[in-house]
Amino acid sequence: MKKKHLFVFLMILLIDQLTKFYVSSHMMLGQKIPIISGFFNFTYYHNTGAAWSMLEGKMWFFYIITIVALIAMWMFYQHAKESDVITRYGLVLMMAGTVGNFIDRLCFQYVRDFIDFIIFGYDFPVFNIADMALCIGVFFIIIDIFLEERGLVLKK
Repeated sequence: MKKKHLFVFLMILLIDQLTKFYVSSHMMLGQKIPIISGFFNFTYYHNTGAAWSMLEGKMWFFYIITIVALIAMWMFYQHAKESDVITRYGLVLMMAGTVGNFIDRLCFQYVRDFIDFIIFGYDFPVFNIADMALCIGVFFIIIDIFLEERGLVLKK
């Protein structure tokens, strides 16, 4: 992995773990702290499943899927061209997010979530920095594919 990619990976992982540690050591489970009333809260939550608590409690499944996904992302990263800058950063973000949540699952048997938005009256599922990195990474890859298909990305 290139140094700049490794730096991004490590920074995302560090920020994820530090924010989770801070929240878990300063908030009680279920505690909600309004940041922007009616829109944004810190709500400490343990997620034993995936997004929206799907497959709750199936830790061995998550361990296996996570390892397979990390291997696939690493292989995709290794085979991506140097000119695929957006895709490579997307993969780095996805790997960092995956490892961040994997650490929680290994250490605690759940993922520590705390970012809570209410959008147009819908209380969106609580998430964390690792989840953000995963979503942004996927978005980067989709954008890169979209731009490349339209000939809008200049490749070396």
